[in-house]
Amino acid sequence: MAAITQNIAVGRRKTSVARVYLRPGTGKVSINHRELGSYFPLAWRQKSITGPFEVTNTVGSFDLVVNVRGGGLTGQAEAIRMGIARALVDNDETHRGALRAAGFLTRDPRMVERKKYGQPKARKRFQFSKR
Repeated sequence: MAAITQNIAVGRRKTSVARVYLRPGTGKVSINHRELGSYFPLAWRQKSITGPFEVTNTVGSFDLVVNVRGGGLTGQAEAIRMGIARALVDNDETHRGALRAAGFLTRDPRMVERKKYGQPKARKRFQFSKR
């Protein structure tokens, strides 16, 4: 049995975690056993995911298998984008500069701020009454 040559990487954003398996192929994308168009119907999310391929001029030369959990659709899309960028760097180190310049290798540190006691939300206050 022949071994599959692939690069594995993990991407994170907010509470989403994406495991990306990058394999040589024709450009097929499978996310949680679904096609890219059915999992992310909005075009801007699809473009966000395929961004690392466009920056490195490798569109259509790799197949993707992605397992993603947690968070919402935007967090998942950006986690997948980061995982793809990391897998491309594992595959070919010369892509690092272009991906770094595009911001695809930087983990976005913003997280949801916790709710505080005595307040309805994280920063919102109850209405002040002088009398």
